Amino acid sequence: MAESSRLVDLVQSRIDDFLHLREPIVTTISPELAPFVDFSRQFLRGGKRFRALFCYWGWHSVRADDLLNADENGDRRFLDPVVSAAAALELFHAAALVHDDIIDNSDTRRGAASAHKLFEGLHRQSGWEQGAADFGRDAAILLGDLMLGWSDELLDEGLVALGDANLALATRAVFNRMRTEVTAGQYLDILGERAWRTKPETELEDSALRVIVYKSAKYSVQAPLGIGATLAGGTPAQREALRAYGLPLGIAYQLRDDLLGVFGDAEVTGKPSGDDLREGKRTVLVARARTAMSGGARRIFDELLGDPGLEEDQIRTLQRTILGSGAVESVEALISEQVGGALDALTNAPITPVAKSQLTALAKSVAHRVF
Repeated sequence: MAESSRLVDLVQSRIDDFLHLREPIVTTISPELAPFVDFSRQFLRGGKRFRALFCYWGWHSVRADDLLNADENGDRRFLDPVVSAAAALELFHAAALVHDDIIDNSDTRRGAASAHKLFEGLHRQSGWEQGAADFGRDAAILLGDLMLGWSDELLDEGLVALGDANLALATRAVFNRMRTEVTAGQYLDILGERAWRTKPETELEDSALRVIVYKSAKYSVQAPLGIGATLAGGTPAQREALRAYGLPLGIAYQLRDDLLGVFGDAEVTGKPSGDDLREGKRTVLVARARTAMSGGARRIFDELLGDPGLEEDQIRTLQRTILGSGAVESVEALISEQVGGALDALTNAPITPVAKSQLTALAKSVAHRVF
């Protein structure tokens, strides 16, 4: 994984340089805008960098010869397009998290305050007028919008460095489709939390799976792979093999996230344990648990699920109910099935051996992570 570590370092350096250049543009307008850059830096440090890694290994799947032929002086300029694209994905992800935390009323992110809480704290510390919570939400929306725009700028810089107009247009098309799909998936997620009672019970798991596909699976794994492979000039067969690998792995990634959202250790995940229960997430896990319950147990479960004021003992009750339903074992089996499908897609994939090996390792890391 040494090469993955180098890529993560290059992406962080690219993000740092980008923010350094944007800071005077923002603060020249007014020094009061400094929190936009400061909070952006905070949200763009650390993290798992899965999207950046999948983008890079999608590129590497096609362009291994470039790595082998890098000059002895370590000239890595040929990496500029993919590093910029990977960094753009990280900015896009950070923006999405800022907006997601507002939608979910989440106070924390990665063990620290979420963006709207940071701005709310700034309001309180400064003694400003009107509501701190409203200011925090409004300012965080703008921060997310700013980082979305910056992600486009970073991608464009990489496409210019590519020097191939056709590949640039094709890569931009994959990126644009990803943005549309993840926004649609986010809407379906918030719709599912509110409209589930109007749908037949038999449709709830399919609805939850559709959210997984569009809000997470394509955006977290499949699209980054496609962006990297397209950027590198991958053949249709190479891109199709990566799509066939990326979709089931992305599904497994989100299924694991759903388990962590209910049972994860707050000290490890950086989010309160049972947060998804307070938010009322209508996940595949919840759909399968409800299907296995008796009518009376299901009614009690539905009354509690989605109550933001759930106490710890109520969270534990819901957790025990889900465990007793057998849904956890069922979802674990589904994760294994999806990972197996992803690995099967790699078996005869027309990609470089090194990339195939690294994508195999990433599949195991993504599906079985505990953080």
